[in-house]
Amino acid sequence: MPLLAGPLPFAAPVPGQRAPVLHIMGIGGTAMSALAGMLKDAGYTVTGSDTGVYPPMSTYLESLGIPVMIGYNAANIADTRPGGPPDLVVVGNVIRAEYEEAKALLASNLLYCSFPQLLGAMFLGERRSIVCAGTHGKTTTTSIIAHLLDRAMPEGRKPGFLIGGLAKNFDRTARLGTGPHFVIEGDEYDTAFFDKGPKFLHYRPKTAIITSVEFDHADIYRDLDHVKESFRKLVAIVPKDGCIVARWDHDNVVDVCQAALEGGPEIRRYGAGQQWDGRIESVDTQRGVMTFSVLKDGAVWGRFESILVGEHNLYNQVAAVAALDAEGLTAAQLVPGFSTFEGVKRRQEVRGEVRQVTVLDDFAHHPTAVDVTLSGLRLRFGNRRIWAIFEPRSATSRRAVFQEAYAHAFREADIVVVAAPPDQARIAEDERFDTPRLIRRLRDQGKEAFTWPTVDEIVAAVVANALPHDVIAVLSNGAFGGIHQKLLDGLAR
Repeated sequence: MPLLAGPLPFAAPVPGQRAPVLHIMGIGGTAMSALAGMLKDAGYTVTGSDTGVYPPMSTYLESLGIPVMIGYNAANIADTRPGGPPDLVVVGNVIRAEYEEAKALLASNLLYCSFPQLLGAMFLGERRSIVCAGTHGKTTTTSIIAHLLDRAMPEGRKPGFLIGGLAKNFDRTARLGTGPHFVIEGDEYDTAFFDKGPKFLHYRPKTAIITSVEFDHADIYRDLDHVKESFRKLVAIVPKDGCIVARWDHDNVVDVCQAALEGGPEIRRYGAGQQWDGRIESVDTQRGVMTFSVLKDGAVWGRFESILVGEHNLYNQVAAVAALDAEGLTAAQLVPGFSTFEGVKRRQEVRGEVRQVTVLDDFAHHPTAVDVTLSGLRLRFGNRRIWAIFEPRSATSRRAVFQEAYAHAFREADIVVVAAPPDQARIAEDERFDTPRLIRRLRDQGKEAFTWPTVDEIVAAVVANALPHDVIAVLSNGAFGGIHQKLLDGLAR
């Protein structure tokens, strides 16, 4: 059971010769699917396993011709499988040591490693790695930087990227790229069952962006101080000739950057009242676009138009500008990228409009993310009535740790629907999120708030009460029982 501890023991693929086979356990996750695409680009043969894969990752893997084995079974990596055993097994952080496939791996002589370890060793090398980290805004900031560089750089110098979501400007969540830059979403979640450190410690940042630091991932972090420990480690690995772009009006971000203030890399401070600031000039609620200025030391550095609306998106874009200015790009080079950015799937994504009712999908599940997402939608859609349909699905939201915080996260919604959390069996009863309790708290504040036992009952109730010009925002980090299409189908009927 050898764990990869150095360079790969096999050569890079050569056309006309057998390509090394890499098997990915947990291939259905956004990051793992992205890695699969990069490995295909590099010429490797890729297989994978998961318990179930849903769009957009399922369609993405299918488009790449990568077979997915359903279930974590020992046969997935056995000598008897078609084509023989893999040359390397990449283990996702969703894999537990007690899974049958994981047990078979540990009992075998197959070489294995984690996804971040392989990414750092195989693809980052001497490239200029721009790591976008933080409790919120990672995916959006990574996506916009990748697109800005893609539009600004000539052929032969296009950036590589790995995004924890599907940016609509790209047909994939990751690519190798040909230029000096590699833009990567830096996740603070743990790496694998055999490596409990955060993923971003493997990403060799030349530039690190820290958008926010809050308590999250209650399944692996004890408290906020434990989260801060991980971000301090990220700050510590940025080289002295590198750059940290930090949200300096957030106390927790300032705290984790303290060690870099003297003799460390350059720190570019951004946020309200900071060296790099932003100003919303106008919002077109018909077109759904925002015109904004980026300020440097109080003076306008550049003016841009973008479909990313809201204060949180304003500062995600300010961070992108501060990072790319450090890489030598000008405002004129960035204008085409901002104006052509199409957004990210599952980030305020319009899934359809039926009978003048707009249905959106958003990944928001942390109470801060719910709050800023709904605030952005209010700015984007003006006085239209907003429904928030929330599924507490993540490991943290299924716990009571943010029970009271959620009572204040839906202030911009006119009507709130909260589903029952799925699968709380592993959580002690007194530590479980309580949907009826949240409904009571919201009603005490005068908010229209409801819950129904099933997705179909939620859909039936919403469809029966939706009015023309309503905006229905579905907030979940999972598939939520296909509720988006069910709402559209119900409205159509």
